[in-house]
Amino acid sequence: MTSDLRAEVTASVTEKVTICVTGVHDAAFSFILNPQIGHPERRANGETDKILLVVLSIFKGVPSLRNCALAIASALMLVLAFPDSNWWWLAWFAFVPVVLAVTDERRSIAAFHLGQLFGTAYFFGTTWWLAYAPTHYGGFPAALSYLLIFFACMIVGFFPAIFAVILNIVWRRYGAWSLIATPFIWVCTEYLRFLLTGNNWNAIGYSQAFGPQNILNAASVGGVYLVSFNIVAFSTLIAAVMKLAVTSSDPFERRVPMLAFSTYFVAPVGVIYLLVDPVLRASFRERRKRYLSIALVAVPATVAGLMFFFTAGTTTEAKPSNDLAATAVVVQADVPMTPLSAVKLDQLRSRQIQLASEGLSKIQSGTRFVILPESPMNYMYTDDREFQTFINDFARRNNAWVLFNSAEPDDESTRYFNSAVMIDPSGKKVGQYNKVHLVPFGEAMPFPLDGVLPGLVGTFAYGRTYDVLPVGDVKAGILICFESNFGTLSRRFVGDGADVLIELTNDGYLGPTPVLKQHLANAVFRAVETSRPVLRATNVGVTGYIDERGQVSDTLPVYQEGTRIWPIRKTNGTMTFYVRFGDWVAWLSISVVLALLLYATFRRRV
Repeated sequence: MTSDLRAEVTASVTEKVTICVTGVHDAAFSFILNPQIGHPERRANGETDKILLVVLSIFKGVPSLRNCALAIASALMLVLAFPDSNWWWLAWFAFVPVVLAVTDERRSIAAFHLGQLFGTAYFFGTTWWLAYAPTHYGGFPAALSYLLIFFACMIVGFFPAIFAVILNIVWRRYGAWSLIATPFIWVCTEYLRFLLTGNNWNAIGYSQAFGPQNILNAASVGGVYLVSFNIVAFSTLIAAVMKLAVTSSDPFERRVPMLAFSTYFVAPVGVIYLLVDPVLRASFRERRKRYLSIALVAVPATVAGLMFFFTAGTTTEAKPSNDLAATAVVVQADVPMTPLSAVKLDQLRSRQIQLASEGLSKIQSGTRFVILPESPMNYMYTDDREFQTFINDFARRNNAWVLFNSAEPDDESTRYFNSAVMIDPSGKKVGQYNKVHLVPFGEAMPFPLDGVLPGLVGTFAYGRTYDVLPVGDVKAGILICFESNFGTLSRRFVGDGADVLIELTNDGYLGPTPVLKQHLANAVFRAVETSRPVLRATNVGVTGYIDERGQVSDTLPVYQEGTRIWPIRKTNGTMTFYVRFGDWVAWLSISVVLALLLYATFRRRV
């Protein structure tokens, strides 16, 4: 068969298939929508009609392949912006493709699918390491582990899907200016993820933890959500210029994104030139509408610009005293995750104490302080009398404060707390903090499923108080592992007088994966938000000192035992804007989104 004949046959077959599919599609919709078509019993029941209508509606809402590719491109850029790739600058452009894709769709269901695709790819690409524990320690096949994590990411991907739906609705309802609402919509859904799941791991802002100081400083004003806001705002304004300034035939509409861009990043210079001339030439009715559009663009853009310029490059630092309040010896234990015999556990415990003793020998005077990390050794200070005597004697013998992780009984139930216990130099327990934010489905089932699947899921009790622990003349707020993800917790500690934050962490179950640096990124933000140093003691890494500006130093190599010695100083008690007002950016974003949706509903009804 010649190439011309083959091409002719292919074209003929393609045409006939297209006609056939189109005919079936049209016939199906006619069959559903026209009550006179079909079997009388079927028309009377109507159930099949509804099912077919739903199925065909779903297929009708499938986004284009081009837009799906754009959504995946955005997810890939965000994945590369996080550790271990750490191309932080990619995050500032990552939302351009997905915003263009979502606003290109004419149906909200298609926008939902795009958001779900984007969210699932983004979360799976940055948290695939969750499959390490069930594969290596739970006996699950690797394929099954990754499949389970993928399904979990699909569930969490619901929040970016909601973001896409709201953005699509606002875009179709309000037009060009509505793109300025995009960062508000994103932060709203990002905060809802935290409120509804108790977890905000890898919020977009965390991608900047190891980026420029000027960008990171915004966290002292509005936390990680303000950094997320700035990232999405920048991307959105680029998308607005691409979408409107290039494609729109309306001169006024083309200038809307330029107004936003100049207001946000440059200055209000040129705004009058850009907008007043077309407004004055319009009719009074059209002029009034355009004045409203100007206000709706300029106000949020100005707010966003002020957020960026007044927070970038500045931070409220709590200046530490020059006087040394204590010197900490931090131990990285490198305890294996595999089950250990009693003899091996005793050897590892003795090795930790030996490392601590070697560190203490280098401190000649002042308050001495030993920090042991969270580990799988499962100390039980109250119930294990032998260990209690052992650690008390160590504190007395070395005239040192000792902080360690322990399972402590809950007097109100038969369960245990995941706790941090402080022993003073006299060998007495002087403080205990019980972990408030337990790992969902790991340490406990989230409410209201608490108590379900005992034996398969950890059954720790939730801590009920926010105790700041004494270390000589200073106070310490304790973050146990996963809790470094919560700015609200460190803010609470600092508000109660904490001079320093101490994180006890064990990421050994998740292997030598990007989780180690991603977890470190959380601690970086806690330091900047509160302007307090974070002393990070881990089992396998990354153990390091984080100063008030979020700069990480004096780290230990991962998966190696060792010690570090760090100073602790009392602060002057200065509170950052974030410590005073918390996640105000998130609540502002929720208010803006609710106002937009309510206004759209009200206008439709009237």
